[in-house]
Amino acid sequence: MSSARTALRRVGLGTALAASAVLTAAGVASAHVTVHPDTYAKGATDGALTFRVPDESDTASTTEVQLFLPTDHPLLGVLVSPHDGWTAKVTDTKLKTPVKTDDGTITDAVSEITWTGGKIAPGRYEDFDVAFGQLPDDTAQLAFKTLQTYSDGKVVRWIEEAAQGDEEPENPAPVLKLTAATATSASPSKISPDAGEAAKTSASDSTARGLGVSGLVVGVLGLAAGAFAVVRSRRAR
Repeated sequence: MSSARTALRRVGLGTALAASAVLTAAGVASAHVTVHPDTYAKGATDGALTFRVPDESDTASTTEVQLFLPTDHPLLGVLVSPHDGWTAKVTDTKLKTPVKTDDGTITDAVSEITWTGGKIAPGRYEDFDVAFGQLPDDTAQLAFKTLQTYSDGKVVRWIEEAAQGDEEPENPAPVLKLTAATATSASPSKISPDAGEAAKTSASDSTARGLGVSGLVVGVLGLAAGAFAVVRSRRAR
């Protein structure tokens, strides 16, 4: 019995360490600034994007977030959702190549949004919602370079873009992938005040499902290893 208990303790410790490694890896993977959802149909209209900004410092808070929107493939009709404690400054830029739409030719588009006045404490995150009237249909992805300023003066530049096939860079920019439009990928008929909340719920559900699957796998492996250890100890006796 003593040998069996020792074997089970070892299996339990190994299972716990494996589970911890899975959760740690999940936390590291989501530590940079991200956009949710991370996929939209090309040319989609009347939608919303949520930019999640985590605070990775042990001591300093995030006090400013600068989001740069691409102007070579601009988002049209950008609107910023109010965010408690934060003030958003929106900067427009004249486009080098005007965009023709059914409502006329667009010559200006939002190129930068800066949030100040609020605070993201260490170990916390904030979601910033941005609505759009139309996404471009002439590119496969959009990169949103972001600068994150901390209360101690440190600035983290989330601006790196990985070439196809390369590993993710150390400070990646949030990337929105654009796919071919299908009947099932049609956008809502109008922008809803709850569009940002829906995007956040979808992102949270995806994270929960991923962690749930990882935990299930770890649990199954732990049970299998425990059963094997018990059988082996009985045979030894």
